Amino acid sequence: MSVERGRLTGELLGEKVVLRPTVEGDAEILGRIVREPEVAAWWSPPKDYGRMLAVLAGGEVVGAIRFHEETDPEFRHAGTDVFLAARHHGKGLGTDAVRTLARRLVRERGHHRLVIDPAAANEAAIRSYVKVGFRPVGVLRAYWRDHRTGRWEDGLLMDLLARELT
Repeated sequence: MSVERGRLTGELLGEKVVLRPTVEGDAEILGRIVREPEVAAWWSPPKDYGRMLAVLAGGEVVGAIRFHEETDPEFRHAGTDVFLAARHHGKGLGTDAVRTLARRLVRERGHHRLVIDPAAANEAAIRSYVKVGFRPVGVLRAYWRDHRTGRWEDGLLMDLLARELT
């Protein structure tokens, strides 16, 4: 996989998943997934699926992962986030997707530190990220607005140093 105009091209192969840039038709599938109640509890529908990577398992699009990079040399790091269809929760696919992307961001993009910021109440996601090597750093109070209720909710800031990547 390479970077072309700020976007990854090609595929990343994990142990259980394949990550690839989204293609025409993925937005419809991902839109259905992000509206599932178990996913919508933590994600509002993204405005642009085009800058995400589709997560495939068994050749089927089962979710998406995205990343951002801070390029200022004094603060250089990357962040990521992922969602999967509810029927694929608890199978290790999210953990594999995050680990696969994290390895690429560390090994080929040169990041020494990664961050992720799940909702503080999203215990399943937090357990998954801990398996990759992320550690809680602190609570981000009133960090994200729940699109369903309009209430501000807490987030958990987690980070992973390159040397800790499992």
